[in-house]
Amino acid sequence: MNFPEPFDNLKDLLKEITSVADYLWQRGWAERNAGNISVDVTKLIGYKSLDEKSDTFHRLHASYPALADKTFLVSVSGSRMRDLARDPLQHMLILRINGTGDSYRIFSSGNEMQARFVPTSELPTHLGIHQMLATEGRKESVVLHAHVTELIALTQIKEYCDEEKLNHLFWNMHPENGMFIPKGVGFVPYTTPGTKDIAEKTLAALENHRVALWEKHGAFVISENPGEAFDTIDMLAKAAQIFFFVRNSGYDPQGLTDEQLDILKGLAEIPETDD
Repeated sequence: MNFPEPFDNLKDLLKEITSVADYLWQRGWAERNAGNISVDVTKLIGYKSLDEKSDTFHRLHASYPALADKTFLVSVSGSRMRDLARDPLQHMLILRINGTGDSYRIFSSGNEMQARFVPTSELPTHLGIHQMLATEGRKESVVLHAHVTELIALTQIKEYCDEEKLNHLFWNMHPENGMFIPKGVGFVPYTTPGTKDIAEKTLAALENHRVALWEKHGAFVISENPGEAFDTIDMLAKAAQIFFFVRNSGYDPQGLTDEQLDILKGLAEIPETDD
């Protein structure tokens, strides 16, 4: 695939994103136009590489001073992950925040398409998260939202609309989660999507976690690269699958012992193994 400027600077990242988009579609976690992604690409795209003809500014609903003059790769509103996997240039845009952090300009792979390019409706949540990451000087640059079926199913059970019980299940059902997601997930009670309210609740959930699980909706995950973001929700989904498989077989899951969990948490953040 030929990537026009300034997308040529993002070709490796775009290839990874297309792989993740395909995984999401194949897993059934991105029905219709579900799911969205944003990546801070400020280090990959300099200001001068952007087309200065794109001078239409769009006012943001809030100010994000920590994002001033930053550049983001964002999925387009209404885009489908299955289509993004096939042709990312038609389903992603480059968004440049202005110098005061309260508006942005859109850059696409062709000026003629800019008029119809609109960033994801979850942009307030994405920018709020990136603002938090920038303010705290964190390494994560990717924000991914997906409708992870297994995780949504868990939050249809009242007992598991509880952060402590959710995390106990994730750690108990699959040892990998204790090692690679030792802080578990943050739980967000059902809130109308695309609102300032859910953005604020998601930010609170991500202060001490890499995943925010929205009740009856899906998950938001932050990571250093798209592949890692997918791996994180994939491990959580595996734990939920194990739980449902055992329950559907007529048994109560045994889970790991407290001693076993303590050992795993002691191994947290070790280099990834091939098991």
